[in-house]
Amino acid sequence: MVEYIIETKGLKKRFKKQLAVNSIDMKIEKGKIYGLLGKNGAGKTTTMCMLLNLSKPTDGEIFFFGKHYKQNSKEIYSKIGSIIETPGFYENLSAFDNLKVFSKLRGNYKKENVERALEIVSLSDAKYKKFKNFSLGMKQRLGIAAAIMHNPEILILDEPINGLDPMGIKEIRNLLKKLSKNYGTTILISSHILSEIEAIADVICVMDNGLIIEEVSMDQLHEKLNKHVTFEVSDVDLACKILEQLQLTNRIDFKIDAATNRIHLLTKLNMRSTFNVLFVKAGIKVNEISIVEESLEEYFTKLIEKKELYGEIYD
Repeated sequence: MVEYIIETKGLKKRFKKQLAVNSIDMKIEKGKIYGLLGKNGAGKTTTMCMLLNLSKPTDGEIFFFGKHYKQNSKEIYSKIGSIIETPGFYENLSAFDNLKVFSKLRGNYKKENVERALEIVSLSDAKYKKFKNFSLGMKQRLGIAAAIMHNPEILILDEPINGLDPMGIKEIRNLLKKLSKNYGTTILISSHILSEIEAIADVICVMDNGLIIEEVSMDQLHEKLNKHVTFEVSDVDLACKILEQLQLTNRIDFKIDAATNRIHLLTKLNMRSTFNVLFVKAGIKVNEISIVEESLEEYFTKLIEKKELYGEIYD
């Protein structure tokens, strides 16, 4: 039986006349990285604030570990770590002393927990370095260290890679993968950097205007993404004639890019080796064959455009 560590049912949040989150149902399995995608204003942060009990739902239910969030809330939230906004650290204190202050304020200071958190985020060597001398990536990792000091089973992270350079993004990506794989931490992460969510998430959820318009595992997503096969050939016109003789139609089954000597096969992808043989027999040089998959960004954009055109489908 699938164990859902986070679940919402009909979750809504209304601010006066604006329905910021509209009856969303989420199911997040234990140990998974769940990527919450959407444009600014889609409802991602509002959803996370409701999950963290920072904002009260207008309607709907929230469950953690199979229990309603209002039942044993102190016990439930002691198992959750989060970053909703950039944590406020003391500029002139070291990484260790900042975490020490945080944990003492929470009433759960243990030196070994601070040391462990710094080790997990690869900041042990910089633990006595002042926060003001940290790079942005190091600051973000220290924020995650603050969120995991109490060994939470769930991490809720709102845009943790926002503003980072490629190296900083890679550091956070590797860290989240390690937390999920090595420590079994369930991670709910929001971002508008689609390629990064694609690189780490087990499941993605796409939100737009407060609605969930897609919730799909990465395995299922790769089955849904459009694919085509590209042939780079010496004679595009002859290759086109061969495909037409096989009852394939230009612009439906394939597309021609004469400027780059490429033919993009849109259907019959499993017959690419057969077409390659026919091209070669006809004296066409095939310089390259590649399978190209639609990116998550392209898929996401199509979803939003479809929703905007046929909004009533999702309402």
